Amino acid sequence: MAEGRFVSYLRVSTAKQGASGLGLEAQRKAVTDFLNGGRWTLVTEVVEVESGKRADRPKLAEALRLCRLHGATLVIAKLDRLSRDAHFLLGLQRAGVRFVAADMPEANEMVVGIMAVVAQAERKMISARTKAALAAAKERGVKLGGPTHHLPAQAGRAAAASASVRSAGAKHRAEDLARDIAELRAKGATSLRELAAGLDRRGLTTSRGATWTATAVRRVLAQLA
Repeated sequence: MAEGRFVSYLRVSTAKQGASGLGLEAQRKAVTDFLNGGRWTLVTEVVEVESGKRADRPKLAEALRLCRLHGATLVIAKLDRLSRDAHFLLGLQRAGVRFVAADMPEANEMVVGIMAVVAQAERKMISARTKAALAAAKERGVKLGGPTHHLPAQAGRAAAASASVRSAGAKHRAEDLARDIAELRAKGATSLRELAAGLDRRGLTTSRGATWTATAVRRVLAQLA
């Protein structure tokens, strides 16, 4: 049985289908049937009219944003409502959002498995090309290898890279919250505490799943500055 928070994403390919509801009701029923039973909350439903051949879908981007903000899972009626393009699904995974397809609940694990196989094959090809290049360089008389005293510098670069990833994550989180903060300000919230209270009322949490404080809001605003 389904548990937790969900954001439903429905997509049709033409404006005519979107206006008539053709196809949407079937998708909506599939999602409803999947969620039937258990303890779950449907945060919202997002409908998009766009071809599956395009990856730049604003409504899907909005659905992913809401999933990140609410710690929700993206639920779709059919896997092909997202895309048949594995590269796009990889991008979805990188978005840091869980997703499930009502017609194929195991698709999450299946897709991850496919990606792992592809990544492994790519690593093998890269390794083979690297070894071939090194062998060719050695035949040309290029001296390979070097002193090991550069390891601390490598460790420093690794630490810097890790910090950069964390910083990018904080930046993305702030960008996800920007619209909600702007709306709260438009409604009269001016202080950090008022903004924190407003975010709490919307059911949003910090990146650690905690309630908002003035300090946490200040950090977000600093990322948006």
